[in-house]
Amino acid sequence: MTHTIAVRLGLFLIIAAVIDVALVGSEHMVFLGKELLDLIHLVAFWR
Repeated sequence: MTHTIAVRLGLFLIIAAVIDVALVGSEHMVFLGKELLDLIHLVAFWR
């Protein structure tokens, strides 16, 4: 992955998160953050 693609992908994800919070609210972002943390712990366990 080149730096250009990585930067564009990162900007897209940040913009998508900002739009999502602006339209829907931030309550579900906390839930998704907790679930992502659980997934990271699960993957680290199986590594």
